[in-house]
Amino acid sequence: MTKKIGIMETVLRDGQQSQIATRMTMDEMLPILPLLDEIGFEALEVWGGATFDACLRYLNEDPWERLRIIRTNIKNTKLQMLLRGQNLLGYKHYPDDVVRAFVTKSVENGIDVVRIFDALNDGRNLITSIDATKEAGGHVQAAICYTTSEIHTVKYFVEKAKEFVNYGADSIAIKDMAGVLSPKISYELVSELRSVLDVPIQVHTHATSGISEMAYLKAVEAGADIIDTAISSFSGGTSQPTTESMVIILEELGYETGIDLDKLAELALYFNKVRDKYRESGQLNPKVKDIDPKSLIYQVPGGMLSNLLSQLKEQGLESRYEEVLLEVPRVRADLGYPPLVTPLSQMVGTQALMNVVSGERYKLIPNEIKDYVKGYYGQPPIEISEEISKKIIGDSEVITVRPADLLEDQMEQLTQEISDYAKSPEDVLSYALFPQQARDFLGRREDPYYDVPLQTIDLTINTL
Repeated sequence: MTKKIGIMETVLRDGQQSQIATRMTMDEMLPILPLLDEIGFEALEVWGGATFDACLRYLNEDPWERLRIIRTNIKNTKLQMLLRGQNLLGYKHYPDDVVRAFVTKSVENGIDVVRIFDALNDGRNLITSIDATKEAGGHVQAAICYTTSEIHTVKYFVEKAKEFVNYGADSIAIKDMAGVLSPKISYELVSELRSVLDVPIQVHTHATSGISEMAYLKAVEAGADIIDTAISSFSGGTSQPTTESMVIILEELGYETGIDLDKLAELALYFNKVRDKYRESGQLNPKVKDIDPKSLIYQVPGGMLSNLLSQLKEQGLESRYEEVLLEVPRVRADLGYPPLVTPLSQMVGTQALMNVVSGERYKLIPNEIKDYVKGYYGQPPIEISEEISKKIIGDSEVITVRPADLLEDQMEQLTQEISDYAKSPEDVLSYALFPQQARDFLGRREDPYYDVPLQTIDLTINTL
């Protein structure tokens, strides 16, 4: 019996997030939604990641209304989102009542599959969102954040996946945010997962390093069920491998995909026009289409590479780019080898930059790094040495409990704070995640005299 390989299309979330910093508008998405629904995708990734922030901060759109519009127009295909566990779609841990409310409303407004991950692969930070998704009737896809280090072995990831399934995950995703999953490890990891798990396995990677298609083929050969791709208009480079190419290759090898190639070609023609608009405006930097094998050497996501270069340019220190790249893995080792995914990628990159620019390691330390070492983000993959810990936080206490256990419920307080402008629980949740941006958006919506300009465009690419 021919095996079917599901294709998740990422153009409405990760594809456009990786290449145009999540600036695609609802008006650009709306005309093509019926066609997207007809092609035969396993799912469409449409929400989560940086989309929520971008809607409020740059596009003057209600992210909840975006989801509802997409759901109304996508009737046959599952909708998927990316959620950072206890971080939700923000950059800090939120209380359990906020997490539960957000996940519940996400499913109620149209999400079918919630891909949940924690930047540290700390399962304690997934429990609340997993439970809330299941209670709301959604499909829980728990993601293991793939990275490389002396402790990030195939066995390590298999044990994490088993842990997440025990928590209630309905499927497992291998989330390779840096595009460093090699064909060899891809085959070994999926094979081991397949031998011990009886749930679907999905693989996500980025084309940054030039090995992604090979990794996908070996994953499928080993028993993966679904892969993430992006239509050619927004594929390659910092995005995912190309949908059309992967479908053609898989079907030639004897797999079924259920994809209508003629309609896929029509989809590409539409999104080519959208891409060209951003290219002409300068919002699509040609470099995001490049292959950068340095990501294999430095184990740094493509978006993180561009962010570091941008920060150095602002300070007139472009010549020190290579020094910063060399410092990133040193800082990561000092901090217990955290995977370089939001928010840890930004934090490690900033610390490496400060170490180089200041001329002394850990002379300047962001508060986020101090909180991380204190345990407020969760448990590092391996224990941070006493020397590094003392250098960063002195004699401050390191917590060992689940970080969210220290947070009091907030929904009632947040509802009161934004009561002048919030008309729904969704509005309150927008305020919970991004207080200033949501207040400004809701103020403009409810009060014509609330004169707050939209924030200036920042072309920084989020590195999820």
